Amino acid sequence: MVEDKFKKSDDKHVQNKVMKNELQEAKEYMADMQEIIEGSFDGILVTDGEGTVLLVNQSYVRHTDIQKEELLGRNVRELINPVWMKNSVALLAIEQRQPVSMHHTTRNKKSIMVTGTPIFDNNGAIKRVVVNTRDISEIYALREELLKAKEMERIYFDQMNNRDIQEPPGLSAWSNDIVISNPKMREIYSLAKKVCNFNAPILISGESGVGKEMLAKFMHRESAIRKNKPLVAVNCGAIPENLLESELFGYTEGSFTGASKGGKQGLFQAADGGTLLLDEIGEMSQNLQVKLLRVLETRTVTKIGSTEPIPIDISLIAMTNKNLEELVQEGTFREDLYYRLNVINFVLPPLRDRSEEILPLSLRFLNQFNKQYGQTKSLTYEVVQEMIDYPWPGNTRQLKNVIENMVVLSNNEYLQLNDLPWLADQGHHDTSSEKEKKSLHDMLDGYEKSILERLKSKGLSSREIACELHVDQSTIVRKLQKHQLK
Repeated sequence: MVEDKFKKSDDKHVQNKVMKNELQEAKEYMADMQEIIEGSFDGILVTDGEGTVLLVNQSYVRHTDIQKEELLGRNVRELINPVWMKNSVALLAIEQRQPVSMHHTTRNKKSIMVTGTPIFDNNGAIKRVVVNTRDISEIYALREELLKAKEMERIYFDQMNNRDIQEPPGLSAWSNDIVISNPKMREIYSLAKKVCNFNAPILISGESGVGKEMLAKFMHRESAIRKNKPLVAVNCGAIPENLLESELFGYTEGSFTGASKGGKQGLFQAADGGTLLLDEIGEMSQNLQVKLLRVLETRTVTKIGSTEPIPIDISLIAMTNKNLEELVQEGTFREDLYYRLNVINFVLPPLRDRSEEILPLSLRFLNQFNKQYGQTKSLTYEVVQEMIDYPWPGNTRQLKNVIENMVVLSNNEYLQLNDLPWLADQGHHDTSSEKEKKSLHDMLDGYEKSILERLKSKGLSSREIACELHVDQSTIVRKLQKHQLK
């Protein structure tokens, strides 16, 4: 009996040892599995046959924004909610006993593709479900970039095949000299077309060279009652105050020393029935601001040296590259005049915020200067891309000057990167034959690299760049390494 007792004790000891070994092996196995799935770029989650989470990697956490503590040991049924998880692909795989894929928008608004694959034991029962997630927001972003690149390529080659192209894509149907393809600019010009027949004062503001005068002239041409009448423009910042007053209001004979015999008609009178453009209105002196306010209130003008008011019928369009509200607060611009002018206000976005117009504008200017100077220059794709990435502090006026500069100075029939004024001394010497051999994939790679270079130049970290482009940080890190930018 004693021997039997010892034998049972030994058996129990052996069994415990075996169980400990098996438990240790299981722990090591799970640790190995965790290391393996952590090496996956895709998100991985593993459940048992009932949907209880056994394993999950960090990529899954990153894709879904659900922490491991919320997942491990819990059944996926507990995670279902009407906001960011209306169904579970793991449960669908268990119910349908086959792989299931679905598109899912996570609670951090990220688009992912989720696939659940059931694993069966020898008896046909589901013992595991492997859930795989893949971030497809990057795919969507690349698809958008591809579509843009294809459209740009189409426009580019249209231009290459037709040097006499008259209306590049994006040209407004309203005018032969206006390029509009930006949604904000379309909205502005649509509204301008609507209000141009009213007599309310109009204020156009925006950076220098952004196209304020172009919009003003468009409104004059589109006005049914004023298009055949005078269009008079004056720059308030380019004329001294005493001369500006006489230019605007006119004067009578002998009203001041040097006054012309018979007096002179002012610009208000000259524009009667038509449109008067007052550019750089923020430069006007307060003395003249008072007189301008009176003209707007009474619809009359009084010449210097006279007391007789003269009725006028004009459409007044004021333009400025300054913030008039700030000038009002500083006390350099009259508040009452500001509100009188600001009945209808158009704020034109800078060229850097409407990059889709850079190519059609460039083609328009290129055709113009080719004809003017008897040239047949063409833009290469790389030059177009560089111009799209450039910030254009001088806006459309600067773009026009750059195109004219290249047409006049470049010896290349196909304009190169080193023909661009800001790159002329940086040693860009790619041959045109090398450029022509580039595939669309190469072009997209170049576009992707230029985007990353621009964001890095702003001092952004890989995480900040990822937020800016709405992709994973790991994606940005990988692409920075790919383009040797890290």
